[in-house]
Amino acid sequence: MFLQQKQSSAKRAISLDLARGFMLLLIVLAHAPLYLYNSDPGVMSRPESVTFLDHLLNALGELLIDNRARPMFAVLFGYGMFMIFEKQVSRGNSEKEAIKTVTRRSLYLILFGFILAVFIGGQDILMAYGIAGILVGRLLRRNNRLLIKVTLIITVVITFYLPFIWGSFLTEIGSYGFGSDFSANDSYIQLLLDGLFYFPVIPVFIHFLFPVLPSVLIGIWAGRKRLLTESKINHRNLKLIAAIGIAISISGAVPLVMINNVWEPGFFVAGIAYSVQIITGIAGGLGYAALFGFLSNIIKTPGTVTTSLTALGKRSLTFFILNETLLVILLSPAALGLGGTLSNTGVIIIALFVWILSVVMASILEKFHINGPLESFMRHLVYRK
Repeated sequence: MFLQQKQSSAKRAISLDLARGFMLLLIVLAHAPLYLYNSDPGVMSRPESVTFLDHLLNALGELLIDNRARPMFAVLFGYGMFMIFEKQVSRGNSEKEAIKTVTRRSLYLILFGFILAVFIGGQDILMAYGIAGILVGRLLRRNNRLLIKVTLIITVVITFYLPFIWGSFLTEIGSYGFGSDFSANDSYIQLLLDGLFYFPVIPVFIHFLFPVLPSVLIGIWAGRKRLLTESKINHRNLKLIAAIGIAISISGAVPLVMINNVWEPGFFVAGIAYSVQIITGIAGGLGYAALFGFLSNIIKTPGTVTTSLTALGKRSLTFFILNETLLVILLSPAALGLGGTLSNTGVIIIALFVWILSVVMASILEKFHINGPLESFMRHLVYRK
């Protein structure tokens, strides 16, 4: 996803860049509340709701954002992996060499994630996707039948173990939520040392408790079908996938949203509800990606909003890291510490501000035909030119 090379606008799929730009909004909205270190835990990673607006924002987050942005990222990442593989093969490279290119990109993505998590102190998801790229890269040269078989097996295994794990975890802590990892006394040095100690656990934690491999594999399948890059041909399928995927996603999140509002289940049952929300988020990630493929067909003449979002999507690696850095500066107790004073509504406003700032900056770069600096750096690292 983050690893696409600069291309002419005629060769780029507007659906992919639109989806990436929107995905950055979902990610920043999901991560901002994690910095509310003086708020009591609510349900799962959400802070306790105090006002009606807090209740509304938490509910919308659980329905539409939490564990939906990550699978969307994974689908786009898998799609991007296939595009890179296909492009390398079309240039005359062997399939083995093409997979080596994908692997190098994945390794550098892990490096970028390490820097973000340890030295910047941001909420990282890059390491997990870099590892995913290494784990499933060899499937790029295998047939669809094996790809689908592996996807189904992994998904079934996840469906069986995840409810037990989350049910047991919530029973152990005796709460519906687990709150923020930050505290008011955290200094930069302390967070740096913690990051150095815990960074190997971060991608393992994500892969085990918030599985992304099925979504990455689905993204590879979607790339082979060219669902987004040939969106006009796949218009009807994209509409159907978007409708079904998002419907499953929302339905699977409803039991979680109801906790503390309509019902108060036991902690083990609450953990099961959370696992259902996570698993159905796989469908949501694919549905969101398909939605932007569908919307790209409707947009006849791109306006300011569309061109700005696509400009952001072209530079998604740069602005993902910038967004996470700005959240750290504004909200972390090691910096300005606004996460200790703001409400859930307040940090959502901060998140929107950060994303809008990124849209404006990306638009300026697009106007002057300047690629994202980290995209250019990644290209230099991978292709050594």
